[in-house]
Amino acid sequence: MGRNKHLAFHLVMGLFLAYLLLPLFVMGGAAFNDSRFPSILPWRGFTLVWFQELLSETRMWVSLRNTAIVALAVVLISVPIGTASAIVINSVSGRSRSVLYGLMVAPILAPGAVIGISTLLFWNAIGQNIGYRGIPFSPGLHLSVLGQVSFIAAFVMLLVLARLQSFDAGLEEAALDLGASHGQVMRRILLPHLYPAIGAGAAIGFFQSIENFNVTLFTRGNADTLTVYVFSKVRTGITPTINALALILIAVTLAGAVIYEVMRRREARRVAGLTVAE
Repeated sequence: MGRNKHLAFHLVMGLFLAYLLLPLFVMGGAAFNDSRFPSILPWRGFTLVWFQELLSETRMWVSLRNTAIVALAVVLISVPIGTASAIVINSVSGRSRSVLYGLMVAPILAPGAVIGISTLLFWNAIGQNIGYRGIPFSPGLHLSVLGQVSFIAAFVMLLVLARLQSFDAGLEEAALDLGASHGQVMRRILLPHLYPAIGAGAAIGFFQSIENFNVTLFTRGNADTLTVYVFSKVRTGITPTINALALILIAVTLAGAVIYEVMRRREARRVAGLTVAE
């Protein structure tokens, strides 16, 4: 009986991994197929021409640059907002906590198209009233950043709030009793405990921004991001250059994950060595 469960578990895991990875292999294989269509069947021979054409796709590289700029801006804004919101929510109780939590989580439940349209209409209305002051409220990448921050900050808040559940509030009280200021408690006790969650929130926010389409589509103005560019190419005729770019992005992501894991294991061994030495 136990052996059958073991085999069933491995079978389910194998099917699950195949479901996740096979589309990536098909996508990657299409980048090397000598065919104008992004597919691996029929296989017309190995080629690197799509990587060469990728270098000359000026609009694609501009879109990728815009995507990176928007993602970095979203991270820089959403991480402080999400972290501060989590700290505030964790410090209150009762109905106030429920109301604040609901307000922060609500944007996650709203469809992306609704957030995009709402962002555009909201800032357009403000622009009609105070636009004469030279503040840019017309559609553009800046509105894409603001629209994405409205829901990505909630992801950061949830991660930081979960991390706060394991924080010992007695450490803050002890530090204050010993003469530390509230700023010192924040910098030296609370934030170091929250760094893993903040880092995870920044990573999730970055990738959420890169893959975002609905909010960006309604707020971007004339600027292109990678998802909007791919959408336009699907309508006009997509080529395997998209597959080549996707393969490069996946390779970079995997390399970053491997580097992070190696560094994490080295740090774990170092801490374990220090613990044994003590």
